[in-house]
Amino acid sequence: MTITLGSGDFVYEEVARWARLPNGLTFREVVDVAVDAHDRVYLLCRGEHPVIVLEADGRFVGTWGEGLFTRPHGLTFGPDEDLYCVDDQGQCIRRCSPAGQLLETIGTPGRPAPLRSGQPFDRPTKVAFDHQTGDYYVADGYGNARVHKYSAAGQLLFSWGDYGSDPGQFNLVHSIATDGQGRVYVADRENHRIQVFDQEGHYLAQWNNLHRPCGLHIADGLAYVGQLPTGMAVNASYPNLGACISIHDLSGLRLARLGDVIVGEGPGQFTAPHGLAVDSKGDIYVAEVSWTHYGSKLDPPRTARTLRKLVRVREGATT
Repeated sequence: MTITLGSGDFVYEEVARWARLPNGLTFREVVDVAVDAHDRVYLLCRGEHPVIVLEADGRFVGTWGEGLFTRPHGLTFGPDEDLYCVDDQGQCIRRCSPAGQLLETIGTPGRPAPLRSGQPFDRPTKVAFDHQTGDYYVADGYGNARVHKYSAAGQLLFSWGDYGSDPGQFNLVHSIATDGQGRVYVADRENHRIQVFDQEGHYLAQWNNLHRPCGLHIADGLAYVGQLPTGMAVNASYPNLGACISIHDLSGLRLARLGDVIVGEGPGQFTAPHGLAVDSKGDIYVAEVSWTHYGSKLDPPRTARTLRKLVRVREGATT
């Protein structure tokens, strides 16, 4: 059965059983995803094999990172085509080659900055690059309310942000992305918004009417936002609260909403969209923290679907 999501110019078909893993190998939980220039897909997982690599058609390529991470969280390709792997409980970012060679460790593994000090790092979450300059930004994260900007050479340039809900303040800096003009977009998750800044950290705008924006990816002038459902029992049954992917232009206008109105594991439904990537064809890969947010809370606990591929239906195609 083919499940169609979206409408208008943004129609997708969910590919069932896309990933083809060898017998005995599982994702456990995919937390983020990145796609290289050849549409090869890299999955950051909280299982026995932290990085699983697949071709665009789902064929298995290999794994790496075993024993390297404490709790994987974010995955980003840099302009050097290396992968920047954020380990939130490991308190660091590991730069690795696409083949898995550890090239650099940013931060001190296992040694967080003082809680809420604003110093890097206390459970960082994601890296984003200014592709004009090679400078990069670190979302920091669970134990801080900061964004840190580094030069391409790795020098800390400055940081910004504090706790709160006013413009420029944060309530869980969860993800970060940049556009072609160098603007910085921050998923301010528990303030239910995305904030936009210039390259100097000056506040420009915010996008509201989101629910716990968690995953954030910008490509070809579009922003893709993975929204989490509620984490509270009192409104757990309410419809239209997250558990979806929304697509926006870079002014924040929502162009499409993908997903059912309620949480679920069925085709066209989501449990916890946490990380996103888009390939050269416009197809979307969705990493869901389905064990942390959903499966571990079932009775009895069990694993749930953790990876989706949504193939964009081309103009003139029928479904």
